[in-house]
Amino acid sequence: MNLYLFFCAVVILVCVLFGRFSSKVGVPALLLFMIIGMMFGSDGILHINFDNYYLSEQICSTALIFIMFYGGFCVKWESARPVIVKSVLLSTLGVILTAAITCLLCRLVLRISLAESFLIAAVISSTDAASVFSILRSKNLSLKHATAPLLEIESGSNDPVAYMLTMIGLAMVEGAGATSIPYLIFAQIVFGLLCGIGIAFFALWLMRRLSIEAENLDMIFLIAIALLAYAIPSFINGNGYLSVYLAGIILGNSRLKNKTSLVHFFDGITGLAQIWLFFLLGLLAFPHKLPQAVLPALVIALILNFIARPAAVCAILLPTGASLRQCFLVSFAGLRGAASIVFAIMVIARGAALEYDLFHIVFLISLFSVALQGSLLPFAARKLQMVDYDNDVRKTFNDYQEETAITLMRMNITEGHNWENRMIKEVSLPSDSLAVMIKRDGETLIPKGDTKILAGDSIILNVPYYNAENDVKLQEIAIDKSHDWCDKKIMELQIPQNMLVTMIRREDETIIPDGQTTIRHKDIVVICEQ
Repeated sequence: MNLYLFFCAVVILVCVLFGRFSSKVGVPALLLFMIIGMMFGSDGILHINFDNYYLSEQICSTALIFIMFYGGFCVKWESARPVIVKSVLLSTLGVILTAAITCLLCRLVLRISLAESFLIAAVISSTDAASVFSILRSKNLSLKHATAPLLEIESGSNDPVAYMLTMIGLAMVEGAGATSIPYLIFAQIVFGLLCGIGIAFFALWLMRRLSIEAENLDMIFLIAIALLAYAIPSFINGNGYLSVYLAGIILGNSRLKNKTSLVHFFDGITGLAQIWLFFLLGLLAFPHKLPQAVLPALVIALILNFIARPAAVCAILLPTGASLRQCFLVSFAGLRGAASIVFAIMVIARGAALEYDLFHIVFLISLFSVALQGSLLPFAARKLQMVDYDNDVRKTFNDYQEETAITLMRMNITEGHNWENRMIKEVSLPSDSLAVMIKRDGETLIPKGDTKILAGDSIILNVPYYNAENDVKLQEIAIDKSHDWCDKKIMELQIPQNMLVTMIRREDETIIPDGQTTIRHKDIVVICEQ
């Protein structure tokens, strides 16, 4: 046991140290993880003879669960909404077209049987979300025409479709009857959708009901939810990866107290998952077998990257008004990685009788993709004039925070407010704050000291960013119809003397309440406890 723990620790440390310097030498970290795995492997320095595909499948499938959940959790719906139709088309129809074209050309060029051609095409049909996220973030590569969120959503959501195609390909290779495939497709899609949505809303209800956020158990709780989201649909032949991804999207775009911390937590888990995925890929590889797989892998990689993927992307994006430059960049950004590895190991673990060495073919395709496409993606974006230098790609993620010491707050002046009919210089503004704008009857006013405040005005205040100290504690309370505070005025609440209602968030409005303010359904009430 101690030896295994020592081995795991050494692997992680070596991968982290090598990954730390990957950006300095211009080599993607994932490529280094693969090379390290080969160095540990049977033909490497340590000569570890490891070929347990069943154990590898269990490890890799678990790792992919968290990669998928993190991919959904990071999607910022506000940034995704303008490109959601294109992204979904690319992640569904695009994957199917890519697999179909690759399958057809493998059959014609390499003379591989139709069932095996379909299986190979299915395994490599999806792009790798973790690799795309890593490159965009590490290079701060913001792209024009909302291409960054388009790539993020497509790469994060196309793995379930590739998994479904892989299951169909396995059924074809194993000689399953034609009547079983339609039900397989139905179960994969319907059960995956229902389980993902249902589990996510159940998790939200449970978190708010039991105040899990307040107990600092939210990270552990969401690990369990991610595992459940995969396991439950898998019991009934549903698509567990689709379920996990949907659950991640719903939870990531809900009001969670520690969302930024949660994103960083799952980012760390995903990083560890990638290390083990690509290390295992290298460990399972036998370099002396690679020469036999080089030719078919190279042919399939050329078919995939220069014919199938570009054709699928152009067929979907060009009718939507996308430029050829955007289509070429989206096509070039179709990196192969974690999902393809897992699906290849899954096929081998199932004992499918194949003519070609699927694992080493996928190994080489992933190697080509990570080494060439991953390294050249920033260069390709610049050459295609698709880099947006005026924006920050981090804004498309859920953990983004403005690096500023100030924030804006809106105050609505109602009739009877103690600021009504008074000049700006006469009212007591919050400490170190400034009235920067007044919205009045559809007009925007830049206030001066002698500007009079009228009923119906919305005053925009520039206030210092709050940095929590040890002497106070802020808590957000979501108000639903069953809450005791719903439809009550502040003055009617029975709360301890050391607690104060400091702010109410109502849709896109921030309210500084007084005793007459009524709390409504769907309000977020901020409580300060001294």
